[in-house]
Amino acid sequence: MTVLVTGATGNAGGAVVQSLAAAGLPGRALIRKSVELPAGIEPVYGDLNDPDSFALDGVSGIFLLSGYDRVEELLANAVRAGVEKVVLLSSSSLDSADTSNAIAAYHQAAEEAVKASGLSWTFLRPNSFMSNTLRWLDQLRAGDVVRVQFPEVPISTIHPRDIADVAVRAFTGEHGGSTYRLTGPVALTPTQQVSIVGEAIGRPLTAYEMTRAETHEQLYATMPPQYAAAIESFFGDGTVDETTVTSAVEQITGHAPRTLQEWARENAALFA
Repeated sequence: MTVLVTGATGNAGGAVVQSLAAAGLPGRALIRKSVELPAGIEPVYGDLNDPDSFALDGVSGIFLLSGYDRVEELLANAVRAGVEKVVLLSSSSLDSADTSNAIAAYHQAAEEAVKASGLSWTFLRPNSFMSNTLRWLDQLRAGDVVRVQFPEVPISTIHPRDIADVAVRAFTGEHGGSTYRLTGPVALTPTQQVSIVGEAIGRPLTAYEMTRAETHEQLYATMPPQYAAAIESFFGDGTVDETTVTSAVEQITGHAPRTLQEWARENAALFA
């Protein structure tokens, strides 16, 4: 099994690269420019939005991200090249009460395209990533107060390596046709998350709990309105449940999901 990892320099794809290397499995990282890769992982230069920019010869599995152009062409290329399986990074938004929003829509389109391709597939629907705490970097450079959105909503955020470990098992085990809802080990409010990060980096951080009006204003100022509306619906109106903890990570990988404390310690240098 040789796996092509798309998004190989991002949080999830980068973690899959690490998990493949840790398992001693051959992999290829789809990248646009040269980066350091672990032993056993080969670079493939190309653009996921342009399926004709890279070859799939010798690839038996693809770790695929949602939301990119021409995915049907990529999947057709995969079928012709003899690829056997796709593990798709999908989203918890597809478990929401309303899948008509912009975020659920592009993940749903990706899932449907993969199913239509005829390839074996596994869909991963994780909660918000622990690495999303890096969005606080600019605030931490300015001081010790972190403004947090939806402060009353606890989320069982997930370590990207747990997603990656599940993906590796999906490629190497009998997981075809399965959809997995992936979470971290415990639901924490944003204020609790700030405290954990502060402890890891040795700073007495304080969470400023934003009102719904402040959150609304910030969301619409920092992203396209259709995505701002979706996020406000997910966490402000509760149309997505990212509080409930599932057992999927432990059942599939054999290890307990990693904690935010672990993630924060591992990545403390990024907050310096």
